[in-house]
Amino acid sequence: MAKDKLVLEEGSSIALVYRLETAQAVTMAKKVADYLKDHGFAVYTAPEQKVIPGTKAAKTKKQMDEIKLVIVLGGDGTYLRGVRLLEGRSVPLLGFNMGFLGFLTAHNAESVFDILEKTLAGKMVLRPRSMLFAKILRKGKVRGEYHALNDFVIERGSMSQLINTAIYSEKFLVSEVKADGFIVASPSGSTAYNLAAGGPILHPESPVFVVTPVAPHSLTSRPLIFPDDRELSFKLDGKTQKAHFIMDGQKVTELTADDEVILTRSCYDHWMVREANHNYFHLLREKLKFGDRN
Repeated sequence: MAKDKLVLEEGSSIALVYRLETAQAVTMAKKVADYLKDHGFAVYTAPEQKVIPGTKAAKTKKQMDEIKLVIVLGGDGTYLRGVRLLEGRSVPLLGFNMGFLGFLTAHNAESVFDILEKTLAGKMVLRPRSMLFAKILRKGKVRGEYHALNDFVIERGSMSQLINTAIYSEKFLVSEVKADGFIVASPSGSTAYNLAAGGPILHPESPVFVVTPVAPHSLTSRPLIFPDDRELSFKLDGKTQKAHFIMDGQKVTELTADDEVILTRSCYDHWMVREANHNYFHLLREKLKFGDRN
């Protein structure tokens, strides 16, 4: 995996995304904005947030196109919101954990200014992560297209009945499964909902994605790992009237038996800012207690 240095020219535009509900994140966002301005950078508050004093609101496409770095102050949900706001732009994200788990926001709150100093000095590296792409067809016509960093989920939602779904790979039938739903996770998303549902942890450099059924009505239904150059498709059977389609934790639409969901690797990669000595397995042990026998 490439480890290109992150180099920011003085005067570059940097956007801040912060966890709205956390006073600590709001206070830190103000301090970070002041720090960046003192070092000669143009600081913006990313869309969908209250504007941080002394910064500009990034409201237009032109402003977003000029952003060279996004700094996230919050938890993984805030980080995923930052990814959505980029709408596919190849802009790196630097995350600081001010939420709960903080798996994507790998840097802790106490290290904010130390990490920022290293970032501005060009000592941090960029690590690409694959993303997922979903296209929803209804009777052959595209009615929605979505990119996700972590996962797409098809689930029954509040309906009492399980959903019956046929899974295809390259147009070949893989299986017909009755379950509460299905998770299609990228390597980055393998440690999120996929892991909670019994799916495997994927190394972030793995060129694969995993399909994990949620509470399947069969002992033979197990997670499946596919090369990410394959096309997968999902189709509800006629007895299942509706299902929810969820992108990185956000419901985006409802599905019916008239819909086909086609999933592939996204044409976009996501770029994470990390220290040069970042160790993924250390992160697993620290955040998820991986291998802890106590």
